[in-house]
Amino acid sequence: MLLHDVHAHLDFSEFDEDREEVLKDCEAAGIKAIVVNGVNPSSNRKVLELSRKHPLIKPAFGFYPVHVAEEGLEKVRAELAWIAANKPFALGEVGLDYKEGDGGLRGDAQREAFREFIRLGKRLGVPLIVHSRKAEHDVLDLLEEEQAEKVVMHCFMGKRRLAERARDLGCSFSIPVLVVKLEQLQWLVRHVPLKRLLLETDAPYLSPGGGRNTPVNVRLSVEKIAELLGMTPEEVANQLFMNYQRLFL
Repeated sequence: MLLHDVHAHLDFSEFDEDREEVLKDCEAAGIKAIVVNGVNPSSNRKVLELSRKHPLIKPAFGFYPVHVAEEGLEKVRAELAWIAANKPFALGEVGLDYKEGDGGLRGDAQREAFREFIRLGKRLGVPLIVHSRKAEHDVLDLLEEEQAEKVVMHCFMGKRRLAERARDLGCSFSIPVLVVKLEQLQWLVRHVPLKRLLLETDAPYLSPGGGRNTPVNVRLSVEKIAELLGMTPEEVANQLFMNYQRLFL
């Protein structure tokens, strides 16, 4: 069984005490690639360092939208230059976040930064891993305006009509382990073509049972997706790994 995780944060402090053991567990579980997403300049540099040390880790560099609002566009643009010079495997975590109703002036900074990340992704030819919490409509508008390519919607929780719009725009969807209990994610699995599904954990977050999540838990997603689609776990895992290869490699 070939497994992958396109959205994890193994650079975070939650893994500082046992990161090596976690990676060994991932290898033993059949995980062949973990796309670790940076969220700000210091995070991006740690992701790069980890990727040089561990072949299992594929580096994605980004700027978390809430941090964009806090840091400002000047810092984002400086980071975009650094990212372009350091050959990212993907761009992430990027996008918009209106959780606090932040669609105003601070949202303007997020939208401009996201637009520039979309353009960089097209220029570099790498996937864009997109955060869209409470901002799905604006995210899709920008993706469509900029004719974005190679888009992965991370943990998409928008309304069904917006999920259908993202699907029709050609986006892929990374399915978190919460699919084992959330009907909204189960609906996505049933209504998005299998060739456009991927696996993710958002580790250390989004554990279905509480506590720290790790990439090993993608196996739980595979089992649930197989149940929903009437397939074997091996069939699902291998098809989703082929999806990962087609989009990222």
